[in-house]
Amino acid sequence: MKRRKKIILWLGGIAILGVVLLVVSCNLIVAWDSNGKTYDSVSQIPHNRVGLLLATSPITPGGAHNFYFNNRIKAADELYKAGKIDYIIASGGDYTKTQKIGCDEPKSILDSLVARGVPADRIILDYEGTTTRNSIYKAGQIYDLDSFTIISQKDHNERAIFLAGLCQIKAVGYNAAPSHIRRNRIKNTLREYLARVKMFGTIIFATTPVYQEDETGYRKIHQENQ
Repeated sequence: MKRRKKIILWLGGIAILGVVLLVVSCNLIVAWDSNGKTYDSVSQIPHNRVGLLLATSPITPGGAHNFYFNNRIKAADELYKAGKIDYIIASGGDYTKTQKIGCDEPKSILDSLVARGVPADRIILDYEGTTTRNSIYKAGQIYDLDSFTIISQKDHNERAIFLAGLCQIKAVGYNAAPSHIRRNRIKNTLREYLARVKMFGTIIFATTPVYQEDETGYRKIHQENQ
């Protein structure tokens, strides 16, 4: 009985160690790949025609104010007004009918940016950006972009840059400030660690998604180049 218990404990220890190594490895790979590709300063970040704003809801699932949303809006506004991006893709989902406290993320981004003085005709609404992978892949496949600036918090930007690289897209990230609430920062950091592991699983096992055409958005982005 004691021997069996030792074996179980030994196997459990190996399993835990394996999980830890997996999480650490996934995070190190993403951090290494994105090294030097994220920016905290508007003056230093290079110009890209398009900024890809990865959406989050202005309200948390618990009904609290989401400061991550506000900070991403502020970051996108800074880039646009500094002439570092010409168009903004608001990439998210409409959860008003599927969640108790659901939000139309792209519309919320549009309203918030317009309130800050960003012209509405410079904003493209992408409702298929329900995951980071969807946002990146659609930007390449449907909007035919080979470079863009990703707008989110730093950890999220790093993961998105890794996905962009898989699509042969040259991406940089502009780092929006995190929440000023410490517990929210800790929670989102832990969530990002697991999201990176999930990302690798999706890359290996999931099929390449297919997206709806968006001729209006495509023409808007490319009109000055035609």
